[in-house]
Amino acid sequence: MRRITAIALFMLLSAFALRAQNVQTADSVVYRQAAAVDSTLYGKNIMNLMPSRSKGDRADVKVYQSQAIVDALKKQVASNPSRTISGYRVRIFFDNSQSARNASEATLARFCAGHPGIAAYRSFQSPYFKVTVGDLRTKSEAMELLERIKGEFPSAFIVKENINYPVADRKHSFVADTITVVKRVKK
Repeated sequence: MRRITAIALFMLLSAFALRAQNVQTADSVVYRQAAAVDSTLYGKNIMNLMPSRSKGDRADVKVYQSQAIVDALKKQVASNPSRTISGYRVRIFFDNSQSARNASEATLARFCAGHPGIAAYRSFQSPYFKVTVGDLRTKSEAMELLERIKGEFPSAFIVKENINYPVADRKHSFVADTITVVKRVKK
């Protein structure tokens, strides 16, 4: 909480300083993908968070595990920082024409503008430029996304790929943040 207050105070003081330097600020909304895991537990040992009567809880939960298990888990997590899983995506662009590079960039930009919070990926696998969207665990989820975007991207189809870990809360896949944009004012 102190960090948020300090950041807010810094931003307020920065805004006053910027106005004195012939610049203008404007708020803008940006969308970013929500966390793929519950970030409130990130970096914490959940064994220490179990209920305990000594901490005033109504129950006592004790987990007994060897140090070898703890070490193996830490080693597994450390060796797989950006691990992927098998899942599904929806391919909305697939072309190898001379204008494919520009067309794939335009398709990606159009999708991101219309569907904030859904992961989108542009790739080149000779000779094809591809744009795929979504990190979906099941084919049912992929079919649901395909039905939502089929009107905009009629040639879209489902592909099985290695995906990044999907967001933890599928119903709230993105977070809207407000940022301050700074522009110089001409005199």
